[in-house]
Amino acid sequence: MIRELFQRNVPGITERLQSSCIGIAGCGGLGSNVAVALVRAGIGKLILADFDAVEMSNLNRQHFFLDDIGKFKAEALGNHLRAINPYVNLDIQVVSLSPNNLKHIFENADLLVEAFDLAESKSWLIKNWCKLFPDKFIVAGNGVAGYGSFKSLHIEQAGNIVFCGDMATDMAIGLAAPRVIMVAAMQANAVIELIMEGSVS
Repeated sequence: MIRELFQRNVPGITERLQSSCIGIAGCGGLGSNVAVALVRAGIGKLILADFDAVEMSNLNRQHFFLDDIGKFKAEALGNHLRAINPYVNLDIQVVSLSPNNLKHIFENADLLVEAFDLAESKSWLIKNWCKLFPDKFIVAGNGVAGYGSFKSLHIEQAGNIVFCGDMATDMAIGLAAPRVIMVAAMQANAVIELIMEGSVS
């Protein structure tokens, strides 16, 4: 079944993706959509970490449904991912991430996807990841708010940090599904590219 599931994949990527473990810090707008894209692409293992529960206001941009309201995001997302690929290996952590538990939760990840909402949270996560795992990449979302302005979305790289987004907008102007999902797709695509070009061991 797994061979049939990925028979339309780009030739040569399935085996590489199946052997990779990706950490996702935050299972909201970016994280849930990154996870779906990676599981559809064939990633073998995901570590999902989020302490929050699904709310009605999440449904405009996050990969959740009415029946998920009140459930922990990491657990609800895990159910959806297994519905796509029952063979995916999931490590689900319902936990509030901090500098104290970051290493323990993600030490087996080949790279980390940063999918937090707040700039302060993004900052400590990136800084601590780079300190703990200087040889591992982190793919971050930065600037997903609003609508339109497709040309402003791009990727920047600084060492082992890959930024996806417009690097400018913040949540004050509101969040809509198209740009959030577009940046999540950019992050997932960046993860796959890093794996395939050998930047992820």
